[in-house]
Amino acid sequence: MKIKNYLFLSLISSAALLNSCSNTDENETTNPAEPKILLSKVTTTFYGNPANPDTDIATLTYNSQGELLKILSEDKSSSFEYDNSGKPLKINYYKADGTLDYYSLYIYNGDQLSTIKAIYSNPDYNRTINYTYENGKVITSTLCQSANCTDPSIFTYTYSGENITVETYITGSTFSMSTKREYLYDNQLNPFTYTNKYFKVSMGGAYVLSKNNYTTERISYKDGAGNWIQNQQIIYNVQYNSAQLPSQVIGKTSNGNDYVKHNYEYITQ
Repeated sequence: MKIKNYLFLSLISSAALLNSCSNTDENETTNPAEPKILLSKVTTTFYGNPANPDTDIATLTYNSQGELLKILSEDKSSSFEYDNSGKPLKINYYKADGTLDYYSLYIYNGDQLSTIKAIYSNPDYNRTINYTYENGKVITSTLCQSANCTDPSIFTYTYSGENITVETYITGSTFSMSTKREYLYDNQLNPFTYTNKYFKVSMGGAYVLSKNNYTTERISYKDGAGNWIQNQQIIYNVQYNSAQLPSQVIGKTSNGNDYVKHNYEYITQ
């Protein structure tokens, strides 16, 4: 499954997928006394140019409490800071030469992540993401690229049970565009089952926020008359490891062309 668009501002500016655990995550599905299954490496290949696929590899390291400490990829890295309760407070993003590129601050309203602020040395680049919830689930994330939040970009999620069935994205620009993605799921747990819930919110997207793995993705755009026009369908084949978590996901277009491939590796802590 492919994680899209600017919500990765909140974690690492690449297509790499993340995972972490926290002892204090009330939504953990594992018994705290049992070993934790942590995602340690993700290899993602995109086939936008089939003749020259683009591959991204992310390696994740944790502390003894299962909290994500660092993510390393080819030309960037990030480090994570927490409060005493296990809530993420700050993520530092570094360039390939090791110098700080920017950092993001996590802001909470009670037990819910409400805002992430990305801070750059040049304040013109600063970004803010705001979240709203319904019945404990995030239903919108709004990206503001200016202090007065003119022309925001907005993700909206519609759920059926624990899975997002419809995800819409409206780009914030002079020439606004709307995209809709509709999903069908299997009944197996996805790679982010044991992810820190606040990282799941900040990563965004149906695959991270849902419980299961989507097997079909229908993509539509809105035309000038306001009608949704489907222009793509992706079929995903999911392979599982002995823990019944995905080890490989391959997405192909309806005509059989390669779209994306993810390989997932885990550690037990």
